[in-house]
Amino acid sequence: MSTVAIAHRAGNSLAGLHEANVLGVDVIECDIHHHRGRLEVRHLKTAGPLPFLWDRWELASASAPRLGLQELLEADRHGTTFMLDLKGWGTGVGAAVSQLLHESGHDRPVMVCGRHWPDVEALARLAHVWPVLSARRPRELAALAHRLPGRSFHGVSVHRSLLDAEVVSRLRRHVPLVMSWPINDVPSIDRMIGMGVEGIISDEPAVLAEVLRRRGRPHPER
Repeated sequence: MSTVAIAHRAGNSLAGLHEANVLGVDVIECDIHHHRGRLEVRHLKTAGPLPFLWDRWELASASAPRLGLQELLEADRHGTTFMLDLKGWGTGVGAAVSQLLHESGHDRPVMVCGRHWPDVEALARLAHVWPVLSARRPRELAALAHRLPGRSFHGVSVHRSLLDAEVVSRLRRHVPLVMSWPINDVPSIDRMIGMGVEGIISDEPAVLAEVLRRRGRPHPER
C-alpha cells in the first residue's frame, strides 16, 4: 500500500479544507463535537458555563461563529475523503453523525475515528463508513489487542509515542491501515515508514508534500 497523506485538523476550517485540497492530500481530518444538538467542527473544547472555548495555549470566544459538519460537507467541491474524529464521551456524537450522513445523502467514503470506540463502531454499520479506532494512551493501545481480533476495521490511528516496529506488526495482522500522528518533521516520515506505518497524519504542509513527492504523486491544481 502507498503511504497515505492525512492533513491533521485541516477540515476544522473552510480555509484549511481548501489549502489541503490544493496540496492534494489523500484524507482531510476534522474534529467533530456534538454540542447542544448541533455537530460542530472544531478542536477547541467548551468550558461549561464559561463564555470561551479552550485548548492548552488557546482561548476563543464562545460566541464566535462555529463551523458545522453539514456546512463542511456542503462546502466540499473536490470529492474529499474526510476523516471525522469523534470527540467526547456520552455526547451521542456517533449517533448524530450517523443520522446526518443518512439524512444528507452523503454516500462517498468517509473515515470515522475516535478514542470512544463504541461511537465509531455504531457508525460502521453504514456501508460507506470506514471505521478507525484511535489510541493515545498506553492502556488504550493495550485494549486494542482485545478489540481488533475477529472484527472488521479499516484501520487504527495511534500516537507516535506508542509505536515501534513490533507494535505496528501486531496491529497490521488485524487491520489494513496503521496511521500515526503527529508526524511533523521529515525525518519522522522515514522512522514511521520503517516501522510499517502507512498513514502519515501531519499538521505540516511540507511534511505532507514530501509524502506525496516520494510516491510520485503530482500536486493537483484544484
